[in-house]
Amino acid sequence: MISDLVAEVHDLKFRLEWGQPAFTIIDVRDRHTYNYNRITGAIQMPLDELVKRAKSALHQERQIYIYGDSDTQAGYAVQLLRAAGFMNATVIRGGITAWKTVGGATEGVAA
Repeated sequence: MISDLVAEVHDLKFRLEWGQPAFTIIDVRDRHTYNYNRITGAIQMPLDELVKRAKSALHQERQIYIYGDSDTQAGYAVQLLRAAGFMNATVIRGGITAWKTVGGATEGVAA
């Protein structure tokens, strides 16, 4: 089902504000872009290392939210992780742009 592949930014922001545990935010953009501006607390895992790094760092049952340069890039990352057994991986619809629109916290050089 497509709806379980996409998360809305306001839902994620609500979870963060209420301290709901057991999820990870992954940024699949390049290191320079990540360092410039990212969702607060996001972990950078480039696409070419994503599955390897996720397998070594995360439990497969963990809820994972992903954003990238586009929803298409994030969707591809979700497909990679789901194929590797991470069935709770979802796209953050609109990525960091949508996140900023709802007043989500960011960090990095430009934050």
